[in-house]
Amino acid sequence: MPSLGELVAPRRMGRDFRWLLASSWTSNVGDGVALAAAPLLIASMTSSPILVAAGAILQFLPWLLFGLHAGAIADRFDRRRLVMVANAARAIVLAALCVFLVTGSANIWIVLAVAFLYGTAEVFVDTAGSTLLPMLVKPADLGTGNARLQAGYLVANQFAGPPLGAFLFAAGTAWPFLLEVVCVAFAVVLVSRMARTPVPPREQHAPVHTDIAEGLRWLWRNPPVRMLVLIILLFNVTWAAPWGVLVLYATEHLHMGAVGYGALTTASAAGGILATVTFGWLERHVSFATLMRVVLTLEVLMHLAFALTSVGWVALIIMFGFGAYAFVWGTISTTVRQRLVPHALQGRVASVNMVGVFGGMVIGQALGGVIAETWGLTAPWWFAFGGALLTLLVVWRPISQIVSAAPVAEEEPGDRESSDEGQSTGDADTDDQETGDRRTAGEGQSKEP
Repeated sequence: MPSLGELVAPRRMGRDFRWLLASSWTSNVGDGVALAAAPLLIASMTSSPILVAAGAILQFLPWLLFGLHAGAIADRFDRRRLVMVANAARAIVLAALCVFLVTGSANIWIVLAVAFLYGTAEVFVDTAGSTLLPMLVKPADLGTGNARLQAGYLVANQFAGPPLGAFLFAAGTAWPFLLEVVCVAFAVVLVSRMARTPVPPREQHAPVHTDIAEGLRWLWRNPPVRMLVLIILLFNVTWAAPWGVLVLYATEHLHMGAVGYGALTTASAAGGILATVTFGWLERHVSFATLMRVVLTLEVLMHLAFALTSVGWVALIIMFGFGAYAFVWGTISTTVRQRLVPHALQGRVASVNMVGVFGGMVIGQALGGVIAETWGLTAPWWFAFGGALLTLLVVWRPISQIVSAAPVAEEEPGDRESSDEGQSTGDADTDDQETGDRRTAGEGQSKEP
């Protein structure tokens, strides 16, 4: 019977993948702690809705400002080292916040500045970090690798981190952020144990804006990846419209109270964890095209169900289902994109994708607030239902083109020797077996979170 370590991180995926996984899970614990502690800290310093909202806005504003630049930078430097430097910057910013809190000199403006600086560093961490997995594992293992990374996010960031952050904040305002400093610093140590990742080959370093333009041109001329990014953008607009007023929907329409609102988030995470257990089976038995259509159909039905219900326990069941299919979508879409994009462009295309995600959220939340103010708290759900249904009808057929596109033909990680340690990042003795087991997107196998 395989060991727990073998089940979580199969040996065939290589030792470097285990270091990456451990680093990701560790940093997610710290991020989960901040997920609860940061809003509590801001609320303890001000009762202004504008300033409280500013704290949330500063979480995604850096993506809109620096996302494309982060992608270009990730494609011209050692990505592992970039993750280390950006995480170290996060730790330094958090350590400075702890000093302000311990000395009693912190104020709301310092906290908001810290939120912006931390979010900026996180843009570079996430962009460069998203390019590492395709460099470490074979295309056939991208689905498994992304599922394991997503599982760490759900357990550490959504389940374990927030309660721990709230508990530590009650003990002292600086404690949760001190723990986050430790987690982020330890994540730097773990990712440093990986063999040095090769820098994508380049004849010369063009200006950053030239690199960004190159990535945008490649994306525009690649219909499958372009359509995938467009799908993500449109569905984030419809998804964010009701999510921006979810707290009001839960407390005023469903009458669930603050605890019930928190339970909705927990239910979503629980559904995601269930999906982590079943994803391997789904990947082996159901094509990615079918899974993508099913997931997007469930998205449409989820909006309709929320628009119709007025019962709290029904909303919890709906949210559980949302967490499950959202995890499947996230894992598939990421895997598909990673298989279709050359290594040298992974950072730039990933950054465009993330700008689309957060751009869609900004547009959707703005629309949702206006719609709810004008027509009531269920109106954003009806908007999301109609918008998602129209989008699904438009993209139903192109989904087949996305998943049937041929993956990029590049040297596989399992066949590449580490430049530092002279060892393969995958296990050479499993290469022949995995080649026989590997199914490309054109053969109906899936891709992307």
